[in-house]
Amino acid sequence: MLIGEALRKIRESKNLSQGDIEERTGLFRCYTSRVENGHTVPSVTTLEKYARAFKVPLYRLFHDGDEPPTKLPAMKVEHEWGANGKDRRELRLFAHALARMNERGRRLLMNMAAEMVARNRRANRRSEHEGI
Repeated sequence: MLIGEALRKIRESKNLSQGDIEERTGLFRCYTSRVENGHTVPSVTTLEKYARAFKVPLYRLFHDGDEPPTKLPAMKVEHEWGANGKDRRELRLFAHALARMNERGRRLLMNMAAEMVARNRRANRRSEHEGI
């Protein structure tokens, strides 16, 4: 769920207008409209203001369920990429290149990464199904 959709859903479930949110948070109603329509991504500090205005815990802005999300088990990583040596240099160069990209380039990169993850998941499911 997108953060804007979650904010609108919670606001409407509590019968609050964007004007009510403006009074409770000090954030302009046009800002809330931009967030709800996906034109602006709020900072964590701003999300905390929304959570206080809605009188809900912060996790409710990210989680659909009634119960708090369960803590995921820690992942065992034998070698963290970018932790040292050549990997660290490559990670630094990648971060520098990413910082110079425009929004369109970052979206393209994220879409490519998402497609790579989806292909990997499909391949894993296929191999599990085939018993490989």
